[in-house]
Order: sequence, then C-alpha cells, then structure tokens
Amino acid sequence: MPVFTRSRDLPGSGDDGTPVSAADAGTVPEPEAAESGAPEGGTAPPRTLGSRVAHWRAWRSRRPRAARAVWWTTTGLSLALVLGAMVMPNQLHLLRADQFVRLPGEAIIAAALLLSLPRRPRLVAAAALGVGLAALTVVNVLDMMYAEYLGRGFNLVLDWGLLDDAQSYVADSMGETTALGATAGLLVLVVALFAVMALAAVRLSEVLVRDVSASTRGTLIAGTVWITCSVLSVQYAGLPLAFHRAVTAATVKAKAVRQTLQDEAAFAEENRADAFGNTPPEQLVPDLRGKDVIFTFIESYGRSAIEDPVMAPGVNRTLTASTDALTKAGYHARSGWLTSATFGGSSWLGHSTALSGLWIDNQQRYRTVMNSDRLSLPKIFGKTGAWDTVGVMPGIQKAWPEQKHYGLEKVYNAFELGYQGPKFSWSTMPDQYALEAFQRLEHGKDRDKPLMSEVILTSSHQPWAPLPKMVGWDELGDGSVFDGIQKAGEKASDVISDSARSRKAYGESIEYSVTALTQWLERYGTEDTVLVFLGDHQPIARVSGDDASRDVPVSIVAKDPAVLDKVASWNWTDGLTPAKDAPVWKMDLFRDRFLTAYGSIPHPSK
Repeated sequence: MPVFTRSRDLPGSGDDGTPVSAADAGTVPEPEAAESGAPEGGTAPPRTLGSRVAHWRAWRSRRPRAARAVWWTTTGLSLALVLGAMVMPNQLHLLRADQFVRLPGEAIIAAALLLSLPRRPRLVAAAALGVGLAALTVVNVLDMMYAEYLGRGFNLVLDWGLLDDAQSYVADSMGETTALGATAGLLVLVVALFAVMALAAVRLSEVLVRDVSASTRGTLIAGTVWITCSVLSVQYAGLPLAFHRAVTAATVKAKAVRQTLQDEAAFAEENRADAFGNTPPEQLVPDLRGKDVIFTFIESYGRSAIEDPVMAPGVNRTLTASTDALTKAGYHARSGWLTSATFGGSSWLGHSTALSGLWIDNQQRYRTVMNSDRLSLPKIFGKTGAWDTVGVMPGIQKAWPEQKHYGLEKVYNAFELGYQGPKFSWSTMPDQYALEAFQRLEHGKDRDKPLMSEVILTSSHQPWAPLPKMVGWDELGDGSVFDGIQKAGEKASDVISDSARSRKAYGESIEYSVTALTQWLERYGTEDTVLVFLGDHQPIARVSGDDASRDVPVSIVAKDPAVLDKVASWNWTDGLTPAKDAPVWKMDLFRDRFLTAYGSIPHPSK
C-alpha cells in the first residue's frame, strides 16, 4: 500500500546531501493515503498545505545525487560570494581575476568568532556579517561609479543626495520610463544582495559547526598561513597573497567621514574670511566700468578636448578658425588653464568655485557658501550699482534658490527662453538658441547700465547624443528648426555605452559650443563687450582617461586692448587655445586675481 511520510520521518539525506536509510528515518503511514485514490505503487498527491510542504522538503530522499550536487553548489557559491565581497576592489579597472586570488584575514577572524559562539548568537553574528559585507559591496560599487563619472570615491556623509540627481540625469537623458525601470531594478538588486549575502554567511556558519574539530584545525592552519605570507610578503601576480581589504576599506571610509565632519567647521571659517568682503563699491572692478561683461561656462570643456589625440584635432581646428574669425572682427583673446574643483560632473561645484574664490569640491561646502553672504563675482558687479546682472541657465528646470547668493537680478531658466524645439538628451535646448535668446531678451536691449551676465551652455553635457548642428542665425525662430536635426541624431543609449563613440561625440559637442559662442560674439559683440569663457570640469574618465588632470581652458576676449593689457602679467597664451605650458591656477584663485587685475582694492572682512 502506498504511504505518505512526514518530512522529519522521511528516508532523506543529511545537510551534505548524504542519503539516510528508511529504517533509520522511520516511516509513519498516513491514513489519508489509502483514501486518496493514488495508484498502486505510486505516491498520492498531497492534500493539505502541511503535507505539500513535507512532500517538497523530502525531495532529497527521492533524488540523493541531485541533492548532493545542490548542497555542494550552494555551499561553493556562498563561499565565493562571501570571500569575493571581502577582497572586492573599489575601482572599475581593478575588477580582474588576479584581484580575487587572496587570503582575506577577515575570513579567518570571522571563522574563529563563529566557532566560539553558541547556536543562536552564531546565527545572528553570521547574518550581521553578511549584511556588513553587502553594505561594503554597495559602497564599493558606488566608489566605482563615482570614480568613473566624478573622478573620486563615494562620500558616505555628503553624496547620498547626489543619487537623486543621477536618477534625474538618466530621466532627462534617456527617458522617464528608463529611469524608473533602472531605479526599480537597482533597488531590487540591492535588497536581494543583502538577503543573499546574509543567507550565504549563515550557511557557511552552519557548515563550520558540522565538524567543529576539523573547522578549528582548518582555521588555525589558515591563520598560520596568512601570518606567514604577510611576514614574508608572499605575492601572487605582483600582489600580496595575505590581504585585509574589507578592514582597510572600512578604515578609509571611517577616516573620510571624520575628515568630512572636521572640514565643515574649518571651511565655515574660511568662507567668512573674504579679501574683498569690506571693499567699498567704488573700489570694485573700476577698470571694467562701462563694459558688458559676460562669464560663460561651457559644460565639460576640459583639457582633454584640446590635448587628447582623438578629440583634439577637430577641437583645435575649431579654436584656430574661431580665433582667426574673431581677429578679423577686431577681437583679441588670451587663454590659460584652471584646475577645477570637480571632475566629470557636479558642474555647480565648478561654477561656484570660479565665482566665489573658494575651493568648493563637495556638497557640504556648496551648501555652506550658498547660505552665506560670500561675494561671488555677479554679486560684486551688482554691489557696485554700475551693472545690471542677469543669468541665462537653460539647464535649470526647477526652483533655483542660489539666485539670491549669486546676486543675479534676473535668471532665465529652461522655460523662460521661449524655446519650442526638441530636447537634445539632457540639454533642454541648443547653445545657439540659448545665446540668441539672451541677445533678444537682454543683451540686445537699450539700457541705462551695462550688463554683467552669467551664461551656462549645456549642449556639451553628456551623453553627447543627439547633438545639435549650427543653423542660420536668422532661421532660429522658436527652435522648431532643430526638430529634424534631433530626429536624425544618434541615440543617447547607443553613444553612452560606447567609449569610442562617446569620445568622438564629446569632441564634436565642444566644437559646436565654441562655434556657437564665438559666432554669437562676432554677430552681436560691441566695442564694450568683454567675454570670459571657461570649462566647468573635465568629461567623465571613460572619455578623458583614468589619469586625466582636472584642468580646464579659460579665455578672455575683448576688442578694447586695455582689457587684455590688464592681464598681460598672467602670461596667458594669445588666442583661444592655451599652450600646453601655459600657467595653471587652481580655479578658486581666479576670482581674486581677476578682481585685482581690474583695479579692485582688497578690504578683508573679519
């Protein structure tokens, strides 16, 4: 007669998949089986939930070989997952097989600890270890992504807020649906990682205590080997075999957290000490009175655009042609280098560093400055009472409280420039249109005072696809002329995933932005126009290179020879292309040197 057996009574297998005999297990007939209608010699389908679970759990007794294979596979994967997390590097270019051939000291210590604990505390400690390794893995991945895009590691104190900006960037570049799908997928992966890592650590702890004596001997041997390899500096593929990556990573992050908290207080003091904080209005930039002064940031315009063998030929041809065209129009230019406070992104850090005269390389410093009375360059021009101040910010699509700090009387965001054409990925409009709108709305108007302007050009913002093209200035209209150009362009998803195509497209975007800006100056500039334009940061490492500097070009262009005579002592290069050996300043030095060159007298604030 066919019978049912409870899972605890089934002839099954041990935890290692070894079959247990039916005689040892003992079978208990279930009366329901006789009434189930099961065929003779078969197994009746379970009726109740409990019996179904028991039936499922008893699969090992029915397929012992498969059970043994599953046991070894699961244990092996758990071991690989835990050890892999302990030795995982935090840089993308180090994700190689040789980086994982290590004996992590943390694994030996964890094994010794787990062997010494009673069952319940052991399970809790193992789960906690798994959660900790999952957290370390997440931070390592964030370090990789931040290094790839921003040229630095992830800051545990300051950078969580930037994840929202990253999601917005994906939405603007590749669509809201893609962004939501990517966000949901990442959340599921993170939750799964924490759960799987905790389960893996618990499983390994259970394996350890199956044979405490053997595990203890193995742990002692591993510890002896680790100490010997460490003392003798034994290496594999040029790297130390004895390793403690997880402890080192945790120590580095803890030190970074402490330094971040200390930096906040120190920077607050630095922010209050302004060399021109008490300078009377009449002693600020007297040598530029009567001039229309335009500060323009070109997104991601970095040194790599001028010196990289792939991008440089086209960009340098554009700079040379633009220099020649401006010279024919009566303009002269001088150019140098500034070292940006940021890399690959966070453009606002570069803008605020150049305009405030402070090194603003993280979000906390940025917030400190934005909530202070620090004199930025626009605010200084406004303080004189001799200029109207305006900002053209086509990348801004929401409230921008920073306007108050910068002292800009009027700011035109993405919705206030009259553009009715298509977006070009992240960039809301082509630079040519933004400059034409600036001319129509502000620069071309008759006014009682000259204009000091801050203009942000966004067409060279990643992912550099699709890219706009120059059209006739008289054809711009409301921007609808760009519909066909946008539709014929490359897809952002195709370019951003391909390093070679990204580099090519990035170079073309810089050529476009420089051409639009210099043609605008030729067309609309006057005897009193002074244009200062610069990059805010280098492009991402995948484009600029892992060892790229943080340098960006900066140029001053004017018709009045006296304007450039004031900066003759800077030894900048004639034209729009800074020489390779032209002076390099930290970007935070620019404000004070610019103010001093044009006659401002320091009166420090206390």
